[in-house]
Amino acid sequence: METKRQEKIARLIQKEMGLLFQSELSDLGAGGMITVTKAKVTSDLGLAKIYLSFLAVADSAAVIENINKKEREIRYIFGKQVRHQLRSIPHLKFYEDDSMDYYENIDRLLKE
Repeated sequence: METKRQEKIARLIQKEMGLLFQSELSDLGAGGMITVTKAKVTSDLGLAKIYLSFLAVADSAAVIENINKKEREIRYIFGKQVRHQLRSIPHLKFYEDDSMDYYENIDRLLKE
């Protein structure tokens, strides 16, 4: 169960990362659009798991791999944005959000 502090930091990370992917990090999307769907923070606030959704991206696994390779640069840019709101900047780990595939599969099964 997440604490209120974890929830607040996760919301802040989701919002700020979404803005960063729209503006400064838009080139990482390989011509597509990246949406931050969810962020989770560990209890020690040292790691943030960020779930991304892609639109018009051919190989999303390659994009995730590229984003995770550039985690250090992304963390630096993110840290500059939230330096007055967070005491320490968590490490970032990016994952593909496959919830839309899950919903589409359930919808397809229900129609059959």
